[in-house]
Amino acid sequence: MFSSVKPLRTAITALATGAVSLGMLTVGVGTGTAQAAEQVCTGTSSIYGVLDDGRLTYTAITPGNGNRVRTRIGPDLGFTPVAMATLNFNTILVTSTTGALYRVDVQTNDETLAVSAIKKIVDTGWTHDKLTYDGYGHLYGTTTNGTLLQYSVSQAKPAGSQHIGERAEIGTGFVLKTLTSTGQDRLLATTEAGKLHSYKIIGGSWKRDDLKESGWSGFDQVVSSGSGYYYGRIAKTGAMYWYKDANISDGKGDDIAYNNDDPVDASGWTQTLLSAAPGQVTCKSVSTLGEDIAKDAKAEVGNNFNDYDFNHSRAWCAEFVKYVWAGNHVTGASALDARAISLREYGLRHDTYRTGSPKVGDAVLYDTDNNLTDGEANHVNIVVAVSADGKQIETVGGNESRQVQKTGWFNWANASSPVGAGPALAFISPKG
Repeated sequence: MFSSVKPLRTAITALATGAVSLGMLTVGVGTGTAQAAEQVCTGTSSIYGVLDDGRLTYTAITPGNGNRVRTRIGPDLGFTPVAMATLNFNTILVTSTTGALYRVDVQTNDETLAVSAIKKIVDTGWTHDKLTYDGYGHLYGTTTNGTLLQYSVSQAKPAGSQHIGERAEIGTGFVLKTLTSTGQDRLLATTEAGKLHSYKIIGGSWKRDDLKESGWSGFDQVVSSGSGYYYGRIAKTGAMYWYKDANISDGKGDDIAYNNDDPVDASGWTQTLLSAAPGQVTCKSVSTLGEDIAKDAKAEVGNNFNDYDFNHSRAWCAEFVKYVWAGNHVTGASALDARAISLREYGLRHDTYRTGSPKVGDAVLYDTDNNLTDGEANHVNIVVAVSADGKQIETVGGNESRQVQKTGWFNWANASSPVGAGPALAFISPKG
């Protein structure tokens, strides 16, 4: 029943600790009013650029910690670039001052940065001042007068207009300082005034969300490698900073984690253009120990455990908590016994004992005499849900009417135990 839960979580943590070179990091992100779930992120943020002398650059950054793992400088493009968009790991589109569109084919960016071809695929008409590709078949570009255009890209290495077509005018008023794509038909942009906007393109229309009203004016380049990772370059210092948006689709900026004290680099980013390869980073939520405990506790609702060898067949609420916690490999769970008060002893021993602030997966202790210091408690069960304000909880308990039962929401601070065992006096979190 429980055999794979904790080992999987431990394995993920081990991978996250040791796989920096693979670009695999476990990260907890989010600030302000929103809090993101733990995530495991895989991949590498791959950022191409062009120096002021026309040479191509490549930089690999590990998501989750913002570490630059390598930078390579390649050949001169042979023309003056204006805008660039990375289609995939080894294909870049670049416009020129003459309105031509070039395709740059990267041969390697490992030990060296080498290209196999720099090919002009369209002679004229590409007068965009900014380009970005969403990784899902749509190329976006803006003009100097603020028109946003969308193109459909049908080949990984387009040979010309036959593979970059269906030109659509999305709207006007897009006078932007920076433009990048964060996902399928999603754009992120900054303005000269320092505003941070996100856009969702819906067919031929668009919706804008204002993520930040100020604070982004110092960046002359902002790019995204996917999964909410944003990178901003400050031209004045050449510093590169990294950010993590917990949810790119919620239209909010209060869940963007700022890492201003831990930049990718404090200087050295002198490229005139930057572009990130889309979709190179993916993140997946990792269930927490508490969530796993709650899931397994709820799965036992209705079970009377008649066929299980609890030490006390008529008083097994604490042994049920031990059963679920031990099944999730909670540290020290073997020291729990049939006494409800053993959960208090556990919490004091592991420094997880609290009289408030319930968390999912906690054990909650009740006592009719309102005193846990006398060495006894009347009942214990498991918290399986907590309201946003922390005042309401749902629980699952063993030996409630001789079986495992789940309660509805109740205010733990002013309500008695759902089985009449007294008020909730303490919460004990598992260690794992």
